[in-house]
Amino acid sequence: MPATRAATPDDAPAVTRIYNEGIADRIATFEARERTEDEVAERLRGPHPAVVALDERGKVVAFAWSGPYSTREAYATIGDHGVYVAREARGRGYGEAALRALMNAARETGMHKLTSRVFVDNAASRRLHARCGFREVGLHRRHARLDGEWRDVVTVEVLLDEGED
Repeated sequence: MPATRAATPDDAPAVTRIYNEGIADRIATFEARERTEDEVAERLRGPHPAVVALDERGKVVAFAWSGPYSTREAYATIGDHGVYVAREARGRGYGEAALRALMNAARETGMHKLTSRVFVDNAASRRLHARCGFREVGLHRRHARLDGEWRDVVTVEVLLDEGED
C-alpha cells in the first residue's frame, strides 16, 4: 500500500493541481470553478481530516478530505468526503491508500460515518468505495446539473464505528 500522511497547508500546490484536474475532467465532482492554492490551503488548515498519498519518490499524487455533512448538531460526527488522484497516477492504488487513511483519520477524530455522492457512471470510484467497505445506499436521479446536463449520483456510506453501540 502506498505511503500516506496527514495533509498540511504546504501540500496546497499539489492538492490544488489534483483537485483542479478532477474538476476539469468532469468525472468526479459538480464543482465547475477551479480552486486556488489559497482556497485549498485554507481548507487544509480546517478542523476536518485530510490526507495525502505519496508515490515512491515522496510526491503527492492523491488526496482525500472530509468536511461537514451538515451544520446541524445531530450530524456532527458524519463527514462528507472526496478522494482525488492525479491523472498520471490513476489505477495504481493511490486512491485506495488515501481513502483508507482518511477513514482511519476520521475514526481517530471520533467521526461515526463518512458519506459522499458518486456519479453513477464513475465506475472506478464506485469500485474503490466498495473495496474500502462503503455501501451504496441510494440513487439520486437528476441530482444536479454539470455543464447544463442533469447528472445522477449514487450515495455511498461507511460506518467507522461498526460493531459499537
